[in-house]
Amino acid sequence: MAVDDDLIRKNPFEFQLCTVVVNDSVTREAITRKQERMLLEFIKNDRHFCKYYDGIYILFKTGLRISEFVGLTMNDLDFKERTISVNHQFQRRSDMVYIIEETKTTNGTRVLPMTEDVYDCFQRIISQRKKPKKEPKVDGFSGFFYLDKNDMPMVVLHWEKYFEHIIIKYNIIYKEELPKVTLHVCRHTYCSNMAKSGMNPKTLQYLMGHADIGVTLNTYTHIGLDDAKQELERVIKLEHCRNEVEQAIS
Repeated sequence: MAVDDDLIRKNPFEFQLCTVVVNDSVTREAITRKQERMLLEFIKNDRHFCKYYDGIYILFKTGLRISEFVGLTMNDLDFKERTISVNHQFQRRSDMVYIIEETKTTNGTRVLPMTEDVYDCFQRIISQRKKPKKEPKVDGFSGFFYLDKNDMPMVVLHWEKYFEHIIIKYNIIYKEELPKVTLHVCRHTYCSNMAKSGMNPKTLQYLMGHADIGVTLNTYTHIGLDDAKQELERVIKLEHCRNEVEQAIS
């Protein structure tokens, strides 16, 4: 979980922890589609936090890891083909040194399709991008989308703090408080929504950059009774249509 949330860069364990410690932790759940809509609408209309709306929207709608997102540069986007090239991640070490690293897994290197709404978000980010006196460069990479007050690329910690303050303010204003929400929950929510929509697990594994299909399939364990009912109804309707077509042909 610490690696997923970018609290640490590498997993310090050289062994399977489950072989020595019983896993009795609570799995972090995705938020519902309604909660996602309400949260995004809140961010969009908030006078202070609206400047982070497009970035957070992209996290919810692409499944990007936050370290992948902050590492994106102009060269990683192909607006003609509508694709996002994910081939590195961006970190700032404890000694305040900025570094570019490889993706967390070999499967993490991937090209993602860019939906129309995500395309619009990137266009707004570029049009509103801060113009630094000197373009920052990290390990040969430049053109980062978000810069801090020192004209350096924003890092994971920036976004974690912004998102934490957003959730605190949201929960103060609305009676129905959100559950424990971190930036990784954006990614998990995207994965869960795609799973509930019936996306092929192998396709979803590719989009998420999971090295192990088991990690992707674990998302399906979060599907509840209502989801099962909807899927069953969908399959039954599809089966009825298939039978009607076959009867018409015969």
